[in-house]
Amino acid sequence: MTHEYSGKYASKHPPGTKPNEEIAKLIREKISEKKLSCAMAERISKQLNVRLSEVGKTADLMGIKIIKCQLGLFGWGNKPNHGKDIHPLNSVPFEVKSAIEKVAEKGRVSCSSLWEIADRLGIERKAVSTVCETLGLKIIKCQLGTF
Repeated sequence: MTHEYSGKYASKHPPGTKPNEEIAKLIREKISEKKLSCAMAERISKQLNVRLSEVGKTADLMGIKIIKCQLGLFGWGNKPNHGKDIHPLNSVPFEVKSAIEKVAEKGRVSCSSLWEIADRLGIERKAVSTVCETLGLKIIKCQLGTF
């Protein structure tokens, strides 16, 4: 997926914005090849009791690429569907579809809403995004700020 900030993640933030040093230290300890997985970013957020968006902003300011979206949307290498690790289904589980339709607005649903649904239903996060893919819903507002 081509993005206007590709490789220039810090440019998404106002000039002079500084990374949170506590978060930056933990990111440096956990990353490989200037890449941070979404799941590791979530663990850092929980460990330091900070918002996931703060971890994302700090990663941006450090020039760290976020990979392996837990919803399967990006960062999964050379997958045939623009690096996505999800594919439409032939049929959609009613309970998941119903939960997503309750939070969807104008054909869009937020990342945080999908995480909450997956956690509440006890299913993988990719399972809810796969339903969105099947229903043609756009996922918005990444909690890490990648989109």
